[in-house]
Amino acid sequence: MLSQNNFQVLCTERGSSFGYHNLVVDFRSFAIMHSLNYPVVYDVTHSLQRPSLNKISGGTPEYARMMACAAIATGKVHGLFIETHPNPLEALSDSASMLPLDQLEDLLISCLRIKQAIS
Repeated sequence: MLSQNNFQVLCTERGSSFGYHNLVVDFRSFAIMHSLNYPVVYDVTHSLQRPSLNKISGGTPEYARMMACAAIATGKVHGLFIETHPNPLEALSDSASMLPLDQLEDLLISCLRIKQAIS
């Protein structure tokens, strides 16, 4: 991208494979990516997937609020990517890691409070 003079770049943390069918977020990566001087986005729900549990990925969306708040608390994250659905079991993709839509507002309010507290 940069070689083509496209400087509209977002650095994204999505979790890394760690065995035991988990993705793991290394919170040091937020500081490392931030040092590149591009906005850092944390893909909350993707990092909560549990790849290859069965024929489809599993997930642990019950940790979405905790992980999003912790990422914002680093002071290095500029945005959050969160997959949500009114009824996650009916979602056509990533249903096991979707955040129920009725939980999104509380998650965002918590993150905004943390952002304001550290600013």
